[in-house]
This record gives sequence, structure tokens and C-alpha cells, in this order.
Amino acid sequence: MKKIASIAFMSLAILATSCKKDKKEDNNAEDKVEATTSEDNSSNISEAAKEEKVTFKLSPKSGSKASGSVVFKENDGKVTFTAVIGGLAEGTHAIHIHESADCSSEDGKSTGGHWNPTGKPHGKWGDAGGYHKGDIGNFEADENGNGTITMTTDEWCIGCDDASKNVLGKAIIVHQGVDDFTSQPSGDAGARISCGGIIQ
Repeated sequence: MKKIASIAFMSLAILATSCKKDKKEDNNAEDKVEATTSEDNSSNISEAAKEEKVTFKLSPKSGSKASGSVVFKENDGKVTFTAVIGGLAEGTHAIHIHESADCSSEDGKSTGGHWNPTGKPHGKWGDAGGYHKGDIGNFEADENGNGTITMTTDEWCIGCDDASKNVLGKAIIVHQGVDDFTSQPSGDAGARISCGGIIQ
């Protein structure tokens, strides 16, 4: 009888030990899931913190009807610029970044000249002979007067401490004519027909 009782007691002890072990393993698994979730959330927060974005409108200037919207978006050290513009004459138009976000004047000249923090000559973007940080280039307007342009570069930033890269406080200007990439100091692109300040 005593032998049977001893066996029963040992069986209960083994079962209890096994349950405790299973519970401990479950707790460990839960801790791992929580840790992984926490790491994922931290990663997502970190990625979101790296992204900067500025969106603004373009308003008509110089008696034109040209208007539109612009987005600057920074991610992973590169800025993507997209402009969507309407109310244009069909054909090629220049678009540049100018020195000041002040679009108050009717002719858009309150924005100053091309943004050129490195003191280079005017030229086509990427030209070995030099170009302004504001020399975006030309784009086409269709028969309905609509045009779009997009570019991505690591030569700009949004709100960083590098004055030679920071686009905030500048302006986007759309011109009536074509940038010839040669004439100094601005490519002989004609009147400033649309303006928007790059302001967060």
C-alpha cells in the first residue's frame, strides 16, 4: 500500500514539474513576442522620423492662369520633388528653385534669383561645367495646358543644417519660356508665371 502511495506521489510531483516547465516556456515565448513587437514598433517610429514632407500650392503670376501643387518628400537621404501644373500654354516651360519664399510681387520677382548657394554658373542639372542647386530644368505642357515634372536627388534636404542643401525658405518658380541652360544667370526662360513658397 505504501509502495502504491509513493508511486502516486512521485507521479503527481513529475506532473507538477512538467506543468511549471510548460508555463515557464509559454512565458518565455510571450516575452519574445513582446520584444519582437517592441523592436518592430521602434523600427517603424525610426523610419517615420527619417521622413520629411512639404506640400504647397503654386499661384498665378504675371497675368497668367498657371497654378498647381508641389510636393518635396525626403526619405533615406534623398529628396523627391513632384510638381503638377495647369493653366499653361502648350509647350516647354522652365521650372526653378529661387532664393526666397516671398511670392508677394505680381511678377514673382520678390523671390530673387535662382537658388545658388555654391556659387556655380547656371546650367543643366548634373552638368560637369556647373549648375545651380535650383536649376531643376524644363518640362512639357500638353494641349490642355497641363504638365508634370518629378526628380530625385541627394543634393537637397528638408530642414537640415546644411545651407547648401536645405530647400526650406526658398520658392518654386514656373517660367513662361524654355531654359536654354546656357544664358547667364538664369537660362533666358522668360516671365515668372507661377510661384509657391517652400514653407512647412
